[in-house]
Amino acid sequence: MPVPHLPADAAVVNDSAVREQISTDPDWYEPHAISQAIRVGDVVHVSGQAGIDEHGATVATDFDGQARQAFANLDRVLRAAGSGLEHVVKVTILVTDMSVIDQVIALSREFFTEPYPADTIAQVVALARPDWLIEIEAVGLVARG
Repeated sequence: MPVPHLPADAAVVNDSAVREQISTDPDWYEPHAISQAIRVGDVVHVSGQAGIDEHGATVATDFDGQARQAFANLDRVLRAAGSGLEHVVKVTILVTDMSVIDQVIALSREFFTEPYPADTIAQVVALARPDWLIEIEAVGLVARG
């Protein structure tokens, strides 16, 4: 039976779909009411990862140091969900200064594999903490045996 107000061929969320919270230990986002990631079936949605250590402290004051840690954190959360950087299909990279675009592209080539994920890179006025220079969120697929 079609859902009212939707075309007959519209996709409808399956009520039996299970949302699984993914976290690492320690979970540096839990105190902020944020899931590190949510897995639904074979799709993993990862919250923005910054250049912070496992206790939430910013690891460096320079862009490269923060970016490398953000990529490492992204990979760590993806692996906790059964995925990895090699299975990312969409990435959003937020930076506070677009002059780092060449560094972002070089790091993307280093950490992702072909075919490279769909990508959005945007400059923002600020991130959650004033010392953060980059935040990376992603959608990945769960690796199949």
